[in-house]
Amino acid sequence: MSDSGRPAPSSLWRNGDFRSLWVGQSASQLGEQTSLLVLPLFAVLTLDAGAGQLGLLRAVGQAPILLLSLFVGAWVDRWRTRTVMVLSDAGRALALGAAAVAGLLGLLGLPALFVVVFTVGVLSVFFDVAYQSSLVRLVRRDQLVQGNSALEGSRSAAQIGGPALGGALVSWLSAPIAAAAGALFFALSFLSIRRIRRRESIREHSGRPLGTGRRIREGLRFVARDTSLRTVCLASAAFQFSFAALMTVYLLFLPRELHLSGAVVGLCLAATGPGALLGSLLAARLPGRFGHGVVLVSAAALGDGAFLWVPALRGSSAVTVAALLVVGFVFGAGGQLVNVTVMAVRQAVTPDGMQGRAAATITFVGMGLTPLGSLLGGYLAQEWGLRTSLLVTAAGMLLSPVLMALSPLARLGRTLPVAAGHTDPASELRTGPTRP
Repeated sequence: MSDSGRPAPSSLWRNGDFRSLWVGQSASQLGEQTSLLVLPLFAVLTLDAGAGQLGLLRAVGQAPILLLSLFVGAWVDRWRTRTVMVLSDAGRALALGAAAVAGLLGLLGLPALFVVVFTVGVLSVFFDVAYQSSLVRLVRRDQLVQGNSALEGSRSAAQIGGPALGGALVSWLSAPIAAAAGALFFALSFLSIRRIRRRESIREHSGRPLGTGRRIREGLRFVARDTSLRTVCLASAAFQFSFAALMTVYLLFLPRELHLSGAVVGLCLAATGPGALLGSLLAARLPGRFGHGVVLVSAAALGDGAFLWVPALRGSSAVTVAALLVVGFVFGAGGQLVNVTVMAVRQAVTPDGMQGRAAATITFVGMGLTPLGSLLGGYLAQEWGLRTSLLVTAAGMLLSPVLMALSPLARLGRTLPVAAGHTDPASELRTGPTRP
């Protein structure tokens, strides 16, 4: 027990609802990581998609972030996050299941692949905003870092297993079988998250509900006026735009320039997972020891800078593969440190009734440009060649730590500020206003 008489943070794993969220989110992330590799590899290796087509395919999958994030954030703040996550998982399982059946029947061409990618992208926006908002409604504030570390740790494990499994299934069996595996993971997540029993308090429903447009504007104003969140948006936008461009080139560079098989490509992408797992573990300790700002800037600079070495690699030798694994590991560790720390900062400085909108606004600003980044990556690969394009896009990612280093975010200390209106779920009465 703590001095306040409340259970110590270690009691988090005795929370059955948190366990259901963690299992479901882990399965969902595994399904997402599998499909993120399977669908582009299907286009490149089976349908012989070119650089422009691959860039467009990735842009279609990312477009829902730009089109829907703000609306989803406004809606999630008025809905039970469990409901949103369950429906999203069911939809993604059906979409990938349909893709698997169509592929086995020889009917999954590039147009159908675009539809599947877009559908999965839409539902992923709903799930991601909801799960980022759900934790703060299930656990105490002093457990947020521990809870985020656990959730991001499972995402790290998914980054290990998803690409490796997807690449292996595409190489050894077929893309439809790999898509079916993704559908099964989403179905498992559906079954687990349905077990969450806590009824979430939605306090804003006590009066006249605000219109969606007004709720969106409130979310935008809140993030714009908060220095830390505003910096997170700008730094995230710089990183995600450049990273989307880089990944379009990277998915072409590995099989076509380095002549790596689908299984090895999956292995190289999966290397971010062990690094991210380490980053999740460190994120529960380093910010409290060195300060949140120092960790954010240092981790971003180290992780993003790792890709600058990739354009120098040649051939498919063991040395090349080992170097790619190291790059992925370092990138995963640094990126996960940033992810967990940023999420803890966002949740701490945001009132309960604004959690969904704040998460969606940051997602909208931070990832809204990813479709354009993917298109730019395809264009650069066609016009400048793969190696030059990799170097340019990797250098672009370093703008993110520069922006954080020049902002007050870099000066955040060991203790996070507390938002007005931030409540402790452990003290809430279950008889408060809820929405099914």
